[in-house]
Amino acid sequence: MAKTIQAIRGMNDCLPQVSAAWQRVEGTIRQVVASYGYQEIRTPIVESTELFKRSIGEVTDIVEKEMYTFEDRNGDSLTLRPEGTASCVRAGNEHGLFYNQQQRLWYMGPMFRHERPQKGRYRQFHQFGVEAYGLEGPDIDVEVILLSARLWKAFGMTQHVKLQINSLGSNEARQAYRDALVQFLTLHEEKLDEDSRRRMTTNPLRVLDSKNPQVQAVLEDAPSLLDCLDAESKEHFSKLCERLSQAGIQYEVNPRLVRGLDYYNRTVFEWVTDSLGAQGTVCAGGRYDGLVEQLGGKPSPAVGFALGLERLVLLLETLEEGALELAAAEVYICALGEEAESAALNLAESLRDELPHCKFMLHCGGGNMKKQLKRADKSGATVALILGSDEVANRTVTLKPLRIEQSQQTIAFDSLAATLASLIKAE
Repeated sequence: MAKTIQAIRGMNDCLPQVSAAWQRVEGTIRQVVASYGYQEIRTPIVESTELFKRSIGEVTDIVEKEMYTFEDRNGDSLTLRPEGTASCVRAGNEHGLFYNQQQRLWYMGPMFRHERPQKGRYRQFHQFGVEAYGLEGPDIDVEVILLSARLWKAFGMTQHVKLQINSLGSNEARQAYRDALVQFLTLHEEKLDEDSRRRMTTNPLRVLDSKNPQVQAVLEDAPSLLDCLDAESKEHFSKLCERLSQAGIQYEVNPRLVRGLDYYNRTVFEWVTDSLGAQGTVCAGGRYDGLVEQLGGKPSPAVGFALGLERLVLLLETLEEGALELAAAEVYICALGEEAESAALNLAESLRDELPHCKFMLHCGGGNMKKQLKRADKSGATVALILGSDEVANRTVTLKPLRIEQSQQTIAFDSLAATLASLIKAE
């Protein structure tokens, strides 16, 4: 017997009972971004490795340890995309979307990082992201945050997430803070763990992200990013805070909040939750005003965020305890006898024409009525339609409610679509 082939570790199948939840999540996301006037962009899964080295930074964990990189037959170095922003900027530069223009874009799709797989974090994972280009004021920062807040509202999870914000300042202010932080960390190097000592010389702001309690104790006395901001960044951040408050968005200023990618400046933010156990990030973003130019385009300000869909689905399943599951069918059609089976097939097609948004499942494979009704119930359908020789002769069906409090009734073919539309809507 041949050995069974299994999925690669950290790259998971999405089975039918799970994909229903994903469809619901993705559908809600599409509705929200459309209400803000954002347009979808789709980029290739494989990009030039140089794209991510130049955008993310060569001394980041993503580039150094986590990217899936390989040489193609031409000897070119290619990488499975580990995040979406760099690809979005590359596409915008290549197709002339940014210069003297404003763009509001969104994307959704698989990303790849060779990390240790754990619940809600996998080697193939899926991200939804929003990107706004050509707008430099705090108003677009606020809009992007409001869009993310509307997602939580749409999913009924506003009470389970908290917004943290910070400012990294201009590139010059960020460099000044970096120098001050390195000077401070050098004085306390003996108290830092190995990972923090390595980051101190490569990407010192990431030390602020350390989960080590001893390192966090050292950082209590570290200089604050907010104390190093230039005047323009201070005004930008002040207006951001003011407008968030005016919009009724609660937030916490976290001076230790930084983003792990080199391209961020000024506004950074995260939505965090403790509903999955230890506090974790479910959405993160900020400004990256220099990235378009860094990747060869004309200068264009930019702001956006990304969220991991696996973690979002996991959070929703935890909060709603399975309420995300969608029934395979709303109407299940049963038939007894060859004549009835033929009539049921035609009836199902006719109903799909009249009710295109309703889900119909036709019983196949024969069997007695008890077996068919058992299948109907398992499908999650609201009602079952039953056809036998008498129903075919009279051009009627027997409608049997499965999940609504109504009596079984006989319905004429001609009025069946209207009856079903009413029942499904009411349910």
